[in-house]
Amino acid sequence: MVKSTVENLNPTRVKLTIEVSSEELEPKIKAAYTSIAQQVQVPGFRKGKVPAPIIDQRIGREYVIQQAINDNLQEFYQAGLAEAGITPLSRPEVEVDEIPDTKTDEGVLKFSGELDIKPEIELPDYSGLEVEVEVREADEAAVQEQLDELRGRFGTLKDIERPAAKDDFVTIDLVATVGEEEVDNATGLSYQVGAGTMLEGIDEALEGLSAGEDATFETTLQGGENSGQQASVKVTLQAVKERELPEADDEFAQMASEFDTIDELKEDLKKKAEDNVVVEQGVEARDKVLEKLMELVEVPVPESVVSEQVEQHFSGQGHTTGDDHDSEEHRAEIEEQTRDAFRNEIVLDEIAEKEEIGVDQSEVIEYIVSTAGQYGMEPNQFAQMLDQAGQVPMIMGEVRRRKALAKVLELATVKDSKGAEVDLTDFVTPQGQEEESEEVAPAEEASSEEK
Repeated sequence: MVKSTVENLNPTRVKLTIEVSSEELEPKIKAAYTSIAQQVQVPGFRKGKVPAPIIDQRIGREYVIQQAINDNLQEFYQAGLAEAGITPLSRPEVEVDEIPDTKTDEGVLKFSGELDIKPEIELPDYSGLEVEVEVREADEAAVQEQLDELRGRFGTLKDIERPAAKDDFVTIDLVATVGEEEVDNATGLSYQVGAGTMLEGIDEALEGLSAGEDATFETTLQGGENSGQQASVKVTLQAVKERELPEADDEFAQMASEFDTIDELKEDLKKKAEDNVVVEQGVEARDKVLEKLMELVEVPVPESVVSEQVEQHFSGQGHTTGDDHDSEEHRAEIEEQTRDAFRNEIVLDEIAEKEEIGVDQSEVIEYIVSTAGQYGMEPNQFAQMLDQAGQVPMIMGEVRRRKALAKVLELATVKDSKGAEVDLTDFVTPQGQEEESEEVAPAEEASSEEK
């Protein structure tokens, strides 16, 4: 039989010593003899039929016992973990401390190693946490914003003869120089002034320019072999255009939706605006409930887990030590995100256990469908990738933790900044969580993401 002894070194690290009795080891030694007999050739004996005494004479019983140990060490280790009742977070460097006597077979196999384990925590009372969210209303302005967004999808761009202003669409040429050397150029680029999706400083340079005029600004290059370098960029404005929106009338409603009248379309947009209010307040309340929950509990974090995740992050992003992205400040940021993600997982897993929260197949499928789009993949393709990478259990854990946090939110008291109670029943239901995942990228992926 296997016997385990656990020595606590700190809240997240233990020394595990495992003893394997001679009775447990005996069949493993016999199996080692059989395996070795298949590998050695001894004159006068057929392959696989070499007797144990001959193997002892030719190779040595100590070698046989060592092979039996090596072949079965992982099995003994797993049995020792189960007997000790601990959840490992790292693999130990195992040292064999004692083996049975090679002549008498007396004694035990004993080996040990230090490893990080899942910390034990004491859950706080998470029922009735109080949080405050911003007042949000599905008013006429919100409906108009949705209507204008829809009109924008069907808008047309027309040339205008005036200086460029925020939200205008422009056609530009760019020339970047570092010192006296031209390092990059591009012509005929389309850009919306104020979008903030191009070089820093370009929006300020464009505003007030007319077609045919140019301006020069200093910026830090992004991407390419000159990424991170300070450069002087000359931008030449070729054309200015503004989006002309269609009239919001019955004809537009019929073109842009399944409705016959603009009033019906506005009513539908109002319902969507109301749904958005629930999602926005739900997301804010969820994040604040998690923050308040984590303030109530101490969760020790193993340093090995942090360092491993940080190294995986930077090696996975193709960073090299010393580049602008792999800076001391960036590493500190990733370390903190890793610690927060670990603490969150430990606490939410405990809550899931306490609340007896499970995950069924349909919930995993819903999560995959809602997440696939964030990676620009079809759900089936995304599911196959997760399955091949062995990530399905991780996804199940993520869904379970989401449900645990939804339970805490369900038990919380949520008020808006005016003191009115906020009903988030629709948000904490599975359907509400599905809608939220489509609206907002999961913080954990963020985690990792950057996780």
